[in-house]
Amino acid sequence: MLSVTSIQPDRILLLDTFFHVVIFHGETVAAWRKAGYHEKPEYANLKELLAAPQDDAKALIENRFPYPITVDCDQGGSQARFILAMLDPAVTHMTNAVPGQPSSGSGGVIFTEDISMKSFMDALKKRAVDYEQ
Repeated sequence: MLSVTSIQPDRILLLDTFFHVVIFHGETVAAWRKAGYHEKPEYANLKELLAAPQDDAKALIENRFPYPITVDCDQGGSQARFILAMLDPAVTHMTNAVPGQPSSGSGGVIFTEDISMKSFMDALKKRAVDYEQ
């Protein structure tokens, strides 16, 4: 499940929504790429790390019709909205998280009125129990 807790500075995420294929780079990974570390021979592993999601995205869209829009974005960038709109809001302004500061292990707070998948599943379980009684 892709949730707000999946967003971390040292991660690259790949999201396929059928109409969009999004490659998302965390802050640290984006900074390494912008600094050009992947072009130095001693950082060949970083070059492979950055190429892997690109190759995976090409494989996903190779024979697809309609052809999806490919979005390559960085955390905090304007194109990041493509992935933020699809996240399960596990940490919202309604939880105990402090706005502007990520919770332990989370990518931050999502300001939404949507409920998380866990809350939704808990509500379904409660209704099923109530229905059985």
